[in-house]
Amino acid sequence: MKTFLIRSIGGICFGAFFSIILTYTVILSGQETLDSGLFLRNSLGSMVCGWFFAVSSLIFEHHNWSLRRQTVTHFFTVIVLYFVLAFGIGWVSFTVEGFLSILGTFVVFYLLFWSAFYFYFKNQAKKMNKELSNK
Repeated sequence: MKTFLIRSIGGICFGAFFSIILTYTVILSGQETLDSGLFLRNSLGSMVCGWFFAVSSLIFEHHNWSLRRQTVTHFFTVIVLYFVLAFGIGWVSFTVEGFLSILGTFVVFYLLFWSAFYFYFKNQAKKMNKELSNK
């Protein structure tokens, strides 16, 4: 439960930070006024998105599951949640083209992030095994 709460807070804070960075980018690009309703909807959406991405990584804590099962479960969990959020908030137009473009983008970024984490932890395990074999 403690891990869940820590990841929840971290994910919400990351989503809020990301939302503010995007808002600053819009302001600094020349837009002087913002729609408060749109800002509220997008910032809350970013915080919810940050929360479920952070919390859903707890799936990888199931050490009795295979990496394939963890990855497939995580992928389908986050893609369903993200699509519901993105279509509901209006980040993606509810069309076939909108769906296919965001699906392709999502899969590419998921693969990039998954690969980065995989190789990072594989390298960490290699270092720990090397240290253990030296003792």
